[in-house]
Amino acid sequence: MIFVGRLPAADQRETAQNTDPAVLKTLSLEELSQIDVISPSREPQRAFRTPMAIYVITGEEIRRSGFTTIPEALRLAPGVEVARIDANKWSIGIRGFGSRLSRSVLVLMDGRTVYTTFFAGTYWEVQDTVMDDIDRIEVIRGPGGTIWGPNAVNGVINIITKDPKDTQGLLASVRTGNQEQGVATVRYGGTALGDRLNYRVYAKGFTRGPEYHLDNRNFDDWRAAQGGFRMDWEASERDTINFQGDIYKEEAGERVTATSYTQPFSQNVDANADLAGGNILGRWKRSLTSGGDFQLQAITIAPAAMSRTSLNSGTHST
Repeated sequence: MIFVGRLPAADQRETAQNTDPAVLKTLSLEELSQIDVISPSREPQRAFRTPMAIYVITGEEIRRSGFTTIPEALRLAPGVEVARIDANKWSIGIRGFGSRLSRSVLVLMDGRTVYTTFFAGTYWEVQDTVMDDIDRIEVIRGPGGTIWGPNAVNGVINIITKDPKDTQGLLASVRTGNQEQGVATVRYGGTALGDRLNYRVYAKGFTRGPEYHLDNRNFDDWRAAQGGFRMDWEASERDTINFQGDIYKEEAGERVTATSYTQPFSQNVDANADLAGGNILGRWKRSLTSGGDFQLQAITIAPAAMSRTSLNSGTHST
């Protein structure tokens, strides 16, 4: 298990943040216990003082694994059950309580809850970003409702992206294959105001093929386009302002069973679910002279809009 954070000594602190596995292996158990994690108490806290079962998936682990979606990357955490329903849907749970919408697990991205209130759950197919921009994923296995509130019944999954100052320059990638038929990503990071303002913008799109089906009805193909930005501004020695947002549009194929009181009583209807949404987050953090800090955060979320359009010309009975 590898934690990412800060060590007591200055040189060790820099080493831990660089997440070099070869160097981290040389640290003692006592040094590893001093590493800070955020999710258990919402503030940086030493691992040995954390009264919870916490595991951290580092960005380096995700890169080495080759996983290209966040749900698949969660397979790296012990105690997290990831079951694939079809090509674009997952059932994810902690300690045996998995479900399609993960209602008992609180999922956050940079402090923003991704729970969809209109549909009472987390739609994993729309939780996406540039995988290279993920710094770490902190997973708490166990109740966290006293600190995080609703939905943290069985655990908390906190996805934390890198600071814009760590994603400077241009990144462009293209992948293709039989399953990932086409994936394109472009991200650019820069600075302004004398290096006090760091930012990045990104855009990505993909088309992924369906799973194999014995009836050759490939209903679960998947297409999406997404873009977003993040800006971190050091307004003063004590004040930091963060502003970020995302917007997406997807077509996720699915199969719905329609029932009736007349023959044939049950029919499978293949269709596309049209998903679209966005979010904007603003956060102001002030450091206090006593060594603490306080934060003010505001979030605007456009809920996922969903509609179904015909994908295949017919239906078939079951």
